[in-house]
Amino acid sequence: MINAELKNKYTNDDYANIAMSFSAQTTAMQTQNIIDGKTFKLRRGTYVPQDNKKGIIFVDDLNMPKIETPGINATQPAIELLRQWMDYKGWYDILGEEKDFKNIINFTFITAMSPPGAGKIAVTLRYIRHFNVIYCEPYSSESLKTIFSTVMDWFWMQFTTNPFSPTIKSMKEKIVVATIATYDQLAVKFRPTPAKSHYTYNLRDVSKVF
Repeated sequence: MINAELKNKYTNDDYANIAMSFSAQTTAMQTQNIIDGKTFKLRRGTYVPQDNKKGIIFVDDLNMPKIETPGINATQPAIELLRQWMDYKGWYDILGEEKDFKNIINFTFITAMSPPGAGKIAVTLRYIRHFNVIYCEPYSSESLKTIFSTVMDWFWMQFTTNPFSPTIKSMKEKIVVATIATYDQLAVKFRPTPAKSHYTYNLRDVSKVF
């Protein structure tokens, strides 16, 4: 949903977008290099988005980076770097000779993440407090049936000379119900774990079937 919104409304002459996806191996240095590589010097110590547009930075899988030191004060360096921007609007140019502070302006951050678990860490409130948090409720099985029954109806309509017999077309409901039931069972039986964090199922997986 975020990618579609950015593509349709915020990829134009007024906005410049930076998209990145965190993983368990993402470091603060990698994060800083990606963002720094997309900024341009306006004047000494001040950097702006490309062509001095308004900048939007989208970080997906925000809570994936590993914690640096376990315990009550556990931190994820990549996230702490982003929090520093929230608090101070920039960071130090640690690769430069003079180590100047880079004031990075005209950017807005958007992030997305799954609930904690299966390798995903609970992000600290000292970072989350900077955001308006929106939770997206997963679709119910009934909603999925409605969506993909409609998709099947649309599919039949694409053929002026329909190659499918009435017998085949009458199987629409069974196809949809069986697919959703399989999806529900997979989500219950194959729960994500730190060793198998890829065991996450969502609407995208069902869509691939249809």
